[in-house]
Order: sequence, then C-alpha cells, then structure tokens
Amino acid sequence: MHELQTLGKALTGLSRAQLSRMTLDEDLYAALMEYQRLPKFEARRRQLQYIGKLMRGLDAEPIRAALAALRGDSAGETARLHRLEALRLKLLADEAATLVALRDDYPHIAAADFARLARLVRATRKEQAECKPPKNFRALFQALKNMDEQADAPAES
Repeated sequence: MHELQTLGKALTGLSRAQLSRMTLDEDLYAALMEYQRLPKFEARRRQLQYIGKLMRGLDAEPIRAALAALRGDSAGETARLHRLEALRLKLLADEAATLVALRDDYPHIAAADFARLARLVRATRKEQAECKPPKNFRALFQALKNMDEQADAPAES
C-alpha cells in the first residue's frame, strides 16, 4: 500500500503536460490536478491519501512503466536516447547521406522538418568551429527526439 502512495507522490511531481501524455484513469488525473492546486500541507496530505486509494483499484504496472520512460529510467528509453545521440553525430559527420537515410526511415516527416534539421546541422558546425556554447547542438538533439516521438505516435485519422 505504501508503494502505491510512493508512486502517487512521484506522479504529483510531474507537470500537467507530462501527466496528459500518460494514459491515466480520469479520476486519478483529476485527483492529481487537484493536488497541484492545493496550497496547504494538510490538504495535500489528504489528497495524496486519496490518490493512493484510487491507485489501489488500478493496475500500477503501466503507470510505473510510463513514469520510468518519462524519467529515462527504462532500458528502452535509454537505448532510444543513445540511438538519437549516434544519429546526431552521424548528421554532423555526413549531413547529406544521413538526411537521405532519415527520409527513408521517417517518411511521414515533412520536408520543412528536414530543412530545419539541415539548418541546425550547419549552425552546430559553425558553433563548434567558433567554440561557442552548444545551443544548436542541443537543439539538434531535441529536433531529432521530437521527430522520433512523432514517428512513435499513433496516426490520427
């Protein structure tokens, strides 16, 4: 039982956007939103107990898995991030060939996104040549991560 309360406490620390990406029961989601709204310690303590009670009726395993993925604790998420890092380094080494391969791997991504990737690669190279802080280097990784998340998202009809 304390394990579910601990899991519930971990969920209360997530942002509204992170919670909305998880597949949570409507009542649990509403209780988590209410917890974030409450200012007083005692009210939050009672709300946390209520969250624990709601979680007793749910399967906690999918929630744990989603939370681990958000935190980057899961092996699959870590492998995905390593793959994206390798892809970023490939782009910086050979932009043209890697972009062609990316178009084959991600056919649903718009041409404008590929153009943005090309601009980020050029800006990153310039940034590295001038020994500037890695702003574009990080932006390139985020763009690749967003592109990969779009590929994983279910197609909306």
